[in-house]
Amino acid sequence: MPITKSAIQEARLAEKRRARNKPVRTQSKTRITKAEKLIFSGELEAAQKEVVAAVSTLDKAVKKGILHANNAARRKSRLMKKLNKAASSSPAPK
Repeated sequence: MPITKSAIQEARLAEKRRARNKPVRTQSKTRITKAEKLIFSGELEAAQKEVVAAVSTLDKAVKKGILHANNAARRKSRLMKKLNKAASSSPAPK
C-alpha cells in the first residue's frame, strides 16, 4: 500500500484511469473475438464489416493512449491475416 501522500494520490489516479480505460479495452477485445468467430464460421461478408469495426476500435484506443501503437498494429495485422487467408481459401461466388 502507498505510504506517502503523493503515492496515495497517484494510486487514486491510477484507479480512475484503469476504470476509464477498461471499457475501451474490453470493447476492442470483444470486436476482435466477434470478427474471428465470423471468419472461422465462413461468413466473410459479415466478418469483413466486423473487422473494420475492430480496426476502428483499436485505432481509437491508440488515439486515447490506452493501447500502444505497435500493440494495435500487431492485433490488426493478425486479424487481417486471418481474414485474407479465409477469403483466399474459400471458393469465389459465381
